[in-house]
Amino acid sequence: MSAGQLGGAPALPGQGMNATLIAQTRLQSAEQFGQILLRVNPDGSQVKLNDVARIELGGESYETMAYFNGKPCAAFTIKLASGANALDTITAVRARLAELSPFFPAGVEVRYPLDTTPFVRLSIEDVVKTLVEAIALVFLVMYLFLQNFRATLIPTIAVPVVLLGTFGVLAAFGFSINTLTMFGVVLAIGLLVDDAIVVVENVERIMAEQGLSPKEATVRSMGQITGALVGIALVLSAVFVPMAFFGGSVGVIYRQFSITIVSAMALSVGVALVLTPALCATLLKPIAKGHHAEKRGFFGWFNRVFERSSHGYQGIVGKLLQRTGRSFVVYGALLAVMAFVFLRLPSAFLPEEDQGFAFAMAQLPPGATQEQTKRVLEKMDAHFLNDEKAAVESVLTVGGFSFAGNGQNMGLAFVRLKPWDVRKSKALKALAVAGRAMGAFRRINEAMVFAFTPPAVLELGNAGGFDLELQDRGNLGHDQLLAARNQLLGMAAQNPVLAKVRPNGIDDAPQYRIEIDQRKASALGLSLADINNTLSSTWGVSYVNDFIDKGRVKKVYLQSDAAFRMKPEDLDGWYVRNNLGKMVQFSAFSTAHWTTGSPKLERYNGIPAVEIMGEPAPGQSSGVAMKAMEELAKKLPAGIGYEWTGLSYEERLSGSQAPALYALSLLVVFLCLAALYESWSIPASVMLVVPLGVVGAVLAAFFFGLPNDVYFQVGLLTTIGLASKNAILIVEFAKEQFEGGRDLIEATLNATRMRLRPILMTSFAFILGVLPLALANGAGSGSQNAIGIGVIGGMLTGTVLAILFVPVFFVVVKRIFKAKVIQRAGGGDATGAITAGQPA
Repeated sequence: MSAGQLGGAPALPGQGMNATLIAQTRLQSAEQFGQILLRVNPDGSQVKLNDVARIELGGESYETMAYFNGKPCAAFTIKLASGANALDTITAVRARLAELSPFFPAGVEVRYPLDTTPFVRLSIEDVVKTLVEAIALVFLVMYLFLQNFRATLIPTIAVPVVLLGTFGVLAAFGFSINTLTMFGVVLAIGLLVDDAIVVVENVERIMAEQGLSPKEATVRSMGQITGALVGIALVLSAVFVPMAFFGGSVGVIYRQFSITIVSAMALSVGVALVLTPALCATLLKPIAKGHHAEKRGFFGWFNRVFERSSHGYQGIVGKLLQRTGRSFVVYGALLAVMAFVFLRLPSAFLPEEDQGFAFAMAQLPPGATQEQTKRVLEKMDAHFLNDEKAAVESVLTVGGFSFAGNGQNMGLAFVRLKPWDVRKSKALKALAVAGRAMGAFRRINEAMVFAFTPPAVLELGNAGGFDLELQDRGNLGHDQLLAARNQLLGMAAQNPVLAKVRPNGIDDAPQYRIEIDQRKASALGLSLADINNTLSSTWGVSYVNDFIDKGRVKKVYLQSDAAFRMKPEDLDGWYVRNNLGKMVQFSAFSTAHWTTGSPKLERYNGIPAVEIMGEPAPGQSSGVAMKAMEELAKKLPAGIGYEWTGLSYEERLSGSQAPALYALSLLVVFLCLAALYESWSIPASVMLVVPLGVVGAVLAAFFFGLPNDVYFQVGLLTTIGLASKNAILIVEFAKEQFEGGRDLIEATLNATRMRLRPILMTSFAFILGVLPLALANGAGSGSQNAIGIGVIGGMLTGTVLAILFVPVFFVVVKRIFKAKVIQRAGGGDATGAITAGQPA
């Protein structure tokens, strides 16, 4: 180390030499430390450090040990910084380690026992694949109904245009392309072609019925359907806009869906009003009247069947309009079924996902040693690598560390599973692997071992299921809190809807307490600081200073050798130097005894607490399990309370927000329709159709065993918007026909005839567009299924029942509003009676 210079400036006149002055630097080897002189005896002999100590280059800490597939390793974690992109980060990390690996010692290799990004990458890839499949299926549906390649091409052109704009809006709002925004894009695929389909279908219908040119038909068509297009866009946007203003973790999920779908819908209606008419007038060819009836082959058969079905449908609607009372009785029964099933849906926050890895945590009795923990970890390792080799790729075991706390009796295993395309069987899924591991680990008598899967959102916990904090609100004390915890665990073990209920903490452990007689110590010339320093630097680890090793600064630690600190009686062999330089034995001023204490004291929201985690039993939901835990917690002594944390807290929060979200969305839809049509009757007719879609979504979730989670709620809101869209298409045309002078029944029947084809076309286009989500099986399939199944169920009933009940709603509501207007007019001005051409 440079200490100065010979002949440094300012120098004497005539100085002819300049050189750097090098002084003693930090020691760099164990041999140099061994030569440190401790004492020179009167006879001239020397005592050096290597005479009384063993000096070696070792690890900074021996509290943890790690093994990868049974072989020793140095494990470390990389945590994503706030706002960083996971895929970019892992790519940079892998590139840097690949660059450094040639310089590693022989036999040292880099392995990645836990990597969360493959799940993210494959989830996005699967959603992109689903997107392509959805576009193809939507194209086929449109071609089936339009039977004209040019006509089918027009709505298809709208897809990339709207998607490009949607991605631009997402970028402007600071969102990335992730699984949530891609889910929103897949949902939007079926929605964004709806407007273009309505335009093209109506232009073709006018050309076929009236024999007009494409341009003339387009002009007339836009005059008929512009109001419906705006109404549909308003309704679908109004359904999703309130989602963007919710807070918390669930608000983050809602917000990405909301912005994606609302921006897609706004751009879709803009394209339908500007680009689609221009394409219709340019690309479509004139067709003669009755074009569809003249088709031959498959399309001719399809048209004939559709026409017969359409006439049959009109006959059914005509009979329903004559028996509106019976129709409303059936409607009431459907409402009762919807409410009954909805209230019995199990609740959850997010669906369970196979993320490609699992955890296993071991907790030995308090006071167990690192060597005992290692033997348990070896048994866990053998089970995964041998018994589960069809599903498991690698296992990293860590002793001395776990999610519950650190200590020699704690251990954790990170189990990486093979790629999803290799594990297509349900028996090889993460949940199945964890379930079999639980059965195998029951045979390990030395420890409590739990295998579990990670939560759907890793930032909100370490395990799926529920997470509860049991609190000592009455200041009963630590012992009473532990007694309440044990009582709760005992009751939970006997509850059939609960599984893997366990404390997530460290139990009270034996402690060897040293009592210092301060009077004796003072009489012997000892200070309490000297005693504590001796204890901490021998029985613990004391930092001394630094040394240089291969150009890097490392730390020097002092600790008693292992042979002299293993048993309580070893304490008597230690001495403390007093103020006279003499050595005083510990037994001269201290006594010791065994006791117990907690190595880890927890508080939650400032209150003493212990954490309890668990999972629902197979076939049960997290909401059912949480309700069961709440019932058991009521049986605990007074003064003991609880709070949910992590995913469980978010689940309770999302459940409490859902009713407000539904109510707000329905209110905004109603007000938007009322402002658009300047009428109360049309919004009322449209809103009555909402339960018809909801009943399908609820029944689909019930029969497929899906819980009422965040994704189901998004699907339910989508169903509300789509059911309202179908109603608008009928009501808008019926209103126009009625105000044009037709009889109310005749106007309604005519509207159902003209709007049946576009309703079925848009509905089936959306259903087939979402079908890949419902059939998904792989990374992220849980979330895709949760959205797809609910939306398809809601869309089926929202279409089949809506085309039957919407005409009834429109006629009944019109009659009610007409009667009220006539009644008001009869009480005042006789000229106030409503006419066929006046809106109500």
